[in-house]
Formats: sequence, structure tokens, C-alpha cells
Amino acid sequence: MPTTNEEIVQQYIAGCLQHDRESQYALFKYFHSYAMGICKRYARRSDEASDILSESFLKIFNHIDQYDASKPFKSWIGRIITNTAIDYYRASLKFAQQEDVDEHVSMSNEASIYSKLAYDDLLALIRSLSPAYRTVFNLYAIDGYSHDEIAKMLGININTSKSNLHKARKKLQELLDKTANERMGTQADNDGQLIR
Repeated sequence: MPTTNEEIVQQYIAGCLQHDRESQYALFKYFHSYAMGICKRYARRSDEASDILSESFLKIFNHIDQYDASKPFKSWIGRIITNTAIDYYRASLKFAQQEDVDEHVSMSNEASIYSKLAYDDLLALIRSLSPAYRTVFNLYAIDGYSHDEIAKMLGININTSKSNLHKARKKLQELLDKTANERMGTQADNDGQLIR
């Protein structure tokens, strides 16, 4: 009997290689939260995230024989899910903003975008970005791809990637400021009420 999580995952993988439906379902359940987290970052709506998730696991099951067991399985499926999200983006949407910039302008207070919000709040703000901004932001800021890699993946030039990242960060900062102001206004209203 498997005793560690890694042994359990390896058992599921072995079953999936034999096209065993129970093993496929068990693997899906085991990685569901992790996989859905990636899908939600790239999708605008829950139904899009579900579509990306389903398509990703179909690819995982169809290509599981290509998995290199010397590398972490979680990283392998993460890359498949990210690539599936990018394919979904390319198939369903066109870049709305394709402007170039001569220079990449960094925001001076980049950390403030992330530090003031809970995960669900940040996820909601990221999902509200335009598809072009959201995709580049996810690939660069969260998944750690370089602008050169992003440009190749999305079929855009490096300056467009930099521009979209800069604009995504700027938009997130605006949304963050708006959310903070709304919360402070609500708090001030609540603090200003008299108890009778």
C-alpha cells in the first residue's frame, strides 16, 4: 500500500497509463484544486475556467505516457494547464491592446498591488483585466516567464508583452486604490454612526 503522497500519485499515474478510469478520476480529484487555481487566474469567468480545466485533463490523460518520471508531476501538469489556458485565449479572443512601447516602465511600488489584498480579492481583480493584460500578467508575474518567452508563446513582440504587463500593473493599482477607498469609506460610515 502506498504511504506517501508521491507514492499515491505514482499509483494513479500507473493506472492512467493503463487507461483505468478510476485512476484517472482519482488523479483528477487529487490535483483539482491546484489545477483550478491556475485556470481561474487565466479565465474571466468560472465557466471558462471549467472549460480550460476539462481540456487540460483531457490532454494530461492523452499524453501521460510522455511524462518524465524524474521530474515533478505537479510541474508537468501545471505547464500543460498554462499552455491550455493560452491556447484557449488564442482561440477565443484577439488582443484588444497591441501597442508597443520603446521602454518598459516599472511601477515603483509593485509590491503594493499584492500586499493589500486577500487572495480571492486579488484573483477577482486579475480576472477583471482585459484578456491581453490578464494573460501577460499571469505569465510574467505569477508563472515567471520572461518577456521573450511570452512573446513567442502568444505570437506578439517583446515590447507588446512589456506594454501589456505595464498596463496590467497600472490597472491593478487603480483597481486596488478604488477598492481600498471604497472599504475606507464604508468603515468611515460605520464608525460615524451614533448608537442610540
